[in-house]
Amino acid sequence: MDADSVVGYFRNKSILITGSTGFLGKVLVEKILRVQPDVKKLFLLIRAPNVESAKLRLQTEVTAKEIFQLLKKKHGVGFENFIEEKICPLAGDIMHEDFGLDSAQLRALCKDIDIIVNGAATTNFSERYDAAFDVNVLGAKNVCAFANKCTKLKMLLHVSTAYVAGEQEGLIPEKPFLMGETLRVGTHLDIESEINLIKEARRELRANCSTEKAEKKTMKELGLKRARHFGWPNTYVFTKAMGEMIMGHLRGRFLVVIIRPSIITSTLKEPFPGWMEGIRTIDSVMIGYAKQILPFFIGDLDLIIDVVSSFTNRKPVE
Repeated sequence: MDADSVVGYFRNKSILITGSTGFLGKVLVEKILRVQPDVKKLFLLIRAPNVESAKLRLQTEVTAKEIFQLLKKKHGVGFENFIEEKICPLAGDIMHEDFGLDSAQLRALCKDIDIIVNGAATTNFSERYDAAFDVNVLGAKNVCAFANKCTKLKMLLHVSTAYVAGEQEGLIPEKPFLMGETLRVGTHLDIESEINLIKEARRELRANCSTEKAEKKTMKELGLKRARHFGWPNTYVFTKAMGEMIMGHLRGRFLVVIIRPSIITSTLKEPFPGWMEGIRTIDSVMIGYAKQILPFFIGDLDLIIDVVSSFTNRKPVE
C-alpha cells in the first residue's frame, strides 16, 4: 500500500486517539492534520476532570508545541479555528470502563468512530506493578470493550513495543502473543491470577499501615519479580505483552493491528528534522554527541543498534 492510499483512507474518517499528549501521540495528531486535512474528526481522550481541563491540556501540551509550527504557518490566523473544527478533546481515562464518559457521549461516539488508535501507556521500565497493570493491561481491556460497542469501527490500532520479545536473540518472528503465553519454558500466565495477586498485595500493605514510600517500593519489586518469573526483563514490557494478549483475546469483528516500535527518538524529516521532547532512554547520548560534549561512546562493534536519529546543524565530532 502506497502513502497516497493511506492518506486517502483517512478522508472523512472519525478517529479516536488515546495517549495524544505523549510524544508519539503528538506526532500522529500533527501528521494526520497536515497530510489529510479532510479527516472528519479526531477525538482525543485526555485525562482531565472535565472538558474545560481537557481543552486546556490540548492547547498547552499538544497544539502549542513546536511540532505544530508548519500547520500554524499554513493556516495562519485560522489555525485555532481549524483545530477546533477537527479536534474534539474528551475528558476521560482508559483505566475506567467506557473511559468514564457519560452515556450521551458514549452513544454518540459509538456511532461515529471509524478507527481507534490506542497509544496510551506507562513506559516506565520500573513502574510499580499495580500502576503499570492498570494502564497497560486493564486499559487495553477497556479499549477493546469500547471498540466492540462501535458500530462502524473498521480498525483498532494498538501501540505496543518491540521489547515484548524480552531478551531473546537471533531472528524473532512477528507473531501475536496467545493468552497465557510466556517467554520462560514451563510457566503459564493467568492474567486473572495477576489481578488477584495485586489486590492481595494492596490489602496486606494497607493492613500493615505501610507508608507510601514502602508501598511504592513493594509494588515495584513485585512487578519485577513477576516479570522475571515469566521471562521478561522488566515490568513495562511484561505488562505490554499482557496488553497484547488482551487485544487478541477480546477482539471483535473489526481488524486489530498491533505495532511494536523500538526506541523512538526524534523526527527524521517531517514536519522538520530533529524534533524531540524531553530526554528519555538513549536521548542523553545523542544530545551529548550533538553538543560535542560526548566525543565517543564505548560499545561492542559486533552488535547492531536499531536506533536512527537525526540532528541538524551539527558539526563533526573529532
